[in-house]
Parts: sequence; structure tokens; C-alpha cells
Amino acid sequence: MPVKVGRGTVSRGKVILYIGIAAAVSVTAWLLIRHHTWRQRLSVIQGAVIRLDQDTRKELPIADVMVTASNGTATVTASTDPSGYFRIEFPQVIWPGQVINLKFRNADYRPLDLHLNMAFRSTPRRLVIATMEPLPSQSAAASGETPVVVSNIRVRYTVNSETEDNIGSAVQTFQVVNQANVPCRHKGPCSPDGDWKASSNSVTLDAGTGNRFQNARASCIAGPCPFTRIEPISFAQEGRTMTASALNWSDTTTFLVEAEVFHAAVTSSVRQSYPVIYGRTLNFTLPATEEGASIEADVNGVSMVFPLGPEPSMSWASCSSRASEHGKDSMVYRCELKPGYRF
Repeated sequence: MPVKVGRGTVSRGKVILYIGIAAAVSVTAWLLIRHHTWRQRLSVIQGAVIRLDQDTRKELPIADVMVTASNGTATVTASTDPSGYFRIEFPQVIWPGQVINLKFRNADYRPLDLHLNMAFRSTPRRLVIATMEPLPSQSAAASGETPVVVSNIRVRYTVNSETEDNIGSAVQTFQVVNQANVPCRHKGPCSPDGDWKASSNSVTLDAGTGNRFQNARASCIAGPCPFTRIEPISFAQEGRTMTASALNWSDTTTFLVEAEVFHAAVTSSVRQSYPVIYGRTLNFTLPATEEGASIEADVNGVSMVFPLGPEPSMSWASCSSRASEHGKDSMVYRCELKPGYRF
């Protein structure tokens, strides 16, 4: 039976065909979106590796852990950064139902194998937190030797800051010579309304090497000041020089320019902080602008200084540094005692 559509008629078979085509297009679009969504969500695995410890304060991040991920057809490797973070991206989509085998290896920790089941939709969003058990170290106590005591630990560093001192002031007068009531006749400069002939003048002041002006101001102090206009003061050479200008469309006027002179200087201050110690590990942070950082400690009662370079190295501890997770305004340091030493 034909079906009326608008001014014409369409057979019921064609209507069913159109509905089928529309449904097929919708399903295809849904599958494409679904595939794209799964590809984004199921091709990346990320997580962190930390030390296994009953005390959460001692669950320190582990750097340089080799992480190997395999799904049976592809194998991808990555290494943890100083914060213990790792990210693995497979070249192809990992579909639900697959199992990802993760292997974590580091010479100082027991091997760890995990099996990640991708059967659930929440799995791709789950962060992988791997806890590795440290291997027993050959301590001095176990060998019968007396451990070396490291005590009275403090961190010293220098912070430079720029300060400005008021070393004086600058005062200068200048005049703008003019005659009142002379028609401009379109020969500039003219008064703002264009009626009267005007004159302009300026003065430039120099604060000197290493100095700059602040709180600059200019004012008319003599003559018919109501018929003048002072231009905004301009600065050059990072404030070392300044120029004041004025326009006058009446009789001669006098202007006063004033400013404070400041001298910039860099001051250094030595600061001291104390690290936090958990078990055999000490932690501390330093501002990114620090200079000459060092650790001072008493090693078996002898006071010693250990400079902290880009890669900290000390006889009694293994140290690492990394930028803070909240920007580059500070550095995070961690030092772990070597065998034969104790706090």
C-alpha cells in the first residue's frame, strides 16, 4: 500500500529501506565513535612504582625501574622517572578481554609481575600502583662491623635577591616660551582647540649607570598654568633616563620635574634547613633559585661538608633530585644511606 509523503506517495517498501539505511548509518557512526573512544582509552597504561613498606611515610618512589608490558602480540618497555611515574603506549588498540602482563625490574628490588585484566570498562582509567619489595642489603650489623654514624645533618644554601635602595632624588626645571593670543592659523603647534599658537619644550634626565627613576612627576609652577598641558613622562634604558614634555599656548610658563633615584643591587643570604628522616632515607626540598647548596653532617663525630651538584654524590648515601610536581619553583632531594652507615 503506498504511503503519502508531502505531495507524492512512497511505497511501504521504500519507507522500510530508508529506515534501514538510516539505522545502518547510525550504527556505523556509533561503532566509529566507540572504536575511537576505546583506542584512546585502551592504548595507554600509566602508573607509579613505590617501595613496599607498612609505614606509608616510607613508601618512597623508585626511579629507573624497567617496566615491560606485553599483550601477547606486542611488547613495550618504559622506565620510571625520579617520581616513580611510568607511561606505556601500545601501537594498537587493546580490546576488552585481553590481559596485559607487566614486569617491573630493578637491581635493588625483588622482581614484580602483574597481570592487568582489561575486561572491565573502568580498567583503562585505573592507575597502576606497583609496590616493590627491597632486597636485603649487606649491612654492617650483619657482617659484624660497627656502622658509621651520620648525625647532625643540615642543608646550607645561598639565595640571591635583588634589592633597590633610594640613593637620592632628581629635580629639574624647564620653561616653555610663548606669547599669548597669537592666532594659530593652522601652523602648529596649536592649542588643543586649534585657536592659538603654542610652543612645546622638554627636558631629559639621566639617573646614571645602574640606577633608575621612580615616582616621577611634573607640574607647572609659574606663569599662566591653566593654558598648558603636560605630556606623560616617558622612560628609556629600563628607567635610567626620563623625558618630560609640556605644551603652552599662553605666555611663558615654568615647569618642575622631580623623581626618586634608586640603585639596584643583588644581595646574597645564607640559609639553613633540616631534612626529614624516615628509616634510612632523608628528604628535603630547595628553591630552584638556590646556589652553592651543600649538606653538612657529622660522620663518626667529624664535621664534613658535601656539595650538592647536579647529580648529588656522597660517600655515605645515594642521592637523587627532581623538579617538584607543582612546577619548577623547587627541587626535591632524596638520599638513602649506603650499607655500613646509620643515622
